[in-house]
Amino acid sequence: MTVSAENWARPSDWAAKRFGRQAGRIAAAVPVQLARAHAQAHATHLTAGLKKRSPYGSTLAEAAREKLADTARELSESVRDVRGYEYAVINDHALFPFRYANRPRPLDRARLPSNASPTRRRLFRAHGPQSPEGLFDLDDDLTTEEYLGLHEAFAELGASTKLVCVFFTADVVNGIHAIYWGDAHLEPDRTFTWPHSEQLPVATHPLV
Repeated sequence: MTVSAENWARPSDWAAKRFGRQAGRIAAAVPVQLARAHAQAHATHLTAGLKKRSPYGSTLAEAAREKLADTARELSESVRDVRGYEYAVINDHALFPFRYANRPRPLDRARLPSNASPTRRRLFRAHGPQSPEGLFDLDDDLTTEEYLGLHEAFAELGASTKLVCVFFTADVVNGIHAIYWGDAHLEPDRTFTWPHSEQLPVATHPLV
């Protein structure tokens, strides 16, 4: 999408604190760019012609990151590479898109897959919000070097950069069902605690 004065939504106070003067444009761009990512993934699915192991999910994940990065470039904001993946960074807040289900499902049911990469876990641990007091505390003897490593910030992303999680559900037939964004803390059991979350509208984009 081309970011202009027309591509603007009234941001919440939470969004304004994170994205500053770009908050309205980011709030408007996220639904449109996810719809575009779905259209691209849908086209890839049709081209592959596979009934099983469709490339839809992997294409959607990559397209969502790339299209949000495109928005950052159009706004003259930062795009940073973390282990080969580009992330849009606006006002020291990185947009992290994540499809948490392939069917409509409440946000509180979101869960990180058991096979999620160490990089993804580390992004949440090091750049997400602090754990709410009293939730899933670990005893000292359970704190391993590997666990502590998950809390080490990515220098390429910026030690002070925080994640803004963009969680959504989608499938190849129906497209994007729902979009939420906010601050998500990853718990040891791979569920999420949300100090703050908001639902964004769903946009549509013509399929190729």
